[in-house]
Amino acid sequence: MEKELSKLTTESRNVNSMNLSQLSTLEVLQTINKEDKKVAYAVEKVLPAIEVAIEHVYQAFQKGGRLFYVGAGTSGRLGVIDASECPPTFMTPPEMVQTIMAGGNEAFTNAVEGAEDNEKQGANDLFGRALTKNDVVIGITASGRTPYPIGAVKYARDIGAFTVSLSCNDDAEISKFAACNIEVIVEPEVLTGSTRMKAATAHKMVLNMISTTVMVKLGKVYENLMVDVHASNHKLMERAKSIIMEITNVPYEEAEKILVLADNEVKPAIVMIEAEVSLEKAKEAILKSNGYVGKAIEHAKKDD
Repeated sequence: MEKELSKLTTESRNVNSMNLSQLSTLEVLQTINKEDKKVAYAVEKVLPAIEVAIEHVYQAFQKGGRLFYVGAGTSGRLGVIDASECPPTFMTPPEMVQTIMAGGNEAFTNAVEGAEDNEKQGANDLFGRALTKNDVVIGITASGRTPYPIGAVKYARDIGAFTVSLSCNDDAEISKFAACNIEVIVEPEVLTGSTRMKAATAHKMVLNMISTTVMVKLGKVYENLMVDVHASNHKLMERAKSIIMEITNVPYEEAEKILVLADNEVKPAIVMIEAEVSLEKAKEAILKSNGYVGKAIEHAKKDD
């Protein structure tokens, strides 16, 4: 098993950082930065595979399905970060995008030894979420060989859910069991085997792409503004007002007033202003338009 692990790109030594321990602080930073620049190019090469994953996630959401990220260690933590940002950014229900992590919630801040090696537990934890064929499961593992997400992907495949593997090695083990394989080859890490670095950066970029693009397709973005932002604190309330002002050109006081009338929801506030309709009619128009603000404004103007 050790010999097999040493053959992986993610475990290989980086020829550009062999003298890392002898470098000055600035030289270490320059070495890391030079390697980090390679990550976006590696992601660019797998855009077609990311597109496939996005289309299936979008279709799943259209059918009431959910998206599950499954991983261990850093990979699981990346899933938690992305999933937890969806409700405040896009006002999605918490169950829409979820993360299942080896070792449970405790593992987010503390390493749970051995949790990632249990393939059966990965399947069991996914079973506990009542997975259906309408869901999508993305197994995340930099090495591509971590048993926990592999077990989850195998179970999801057997259930009939669409499966995606996200790894950083060619012909990754997990890729054998997923319908869509995203293998981002970022080359060896500056610090040998430390996949919290380039591999994690690549995976964070991919997860950002998946969740953001799907939400755009769902109408939760107008132009490049987050019109479904959940205005749950002062910063987000101010952002909501700013978005309304940007789209409708009303002054701050008017944006604040209409946002209150719209129960702190940006979309209906925009439609109310642009179509000069009541909250009830604005919400009806949004419903008719499947959440797309531009179309909702058109509907509201016609129906008024």
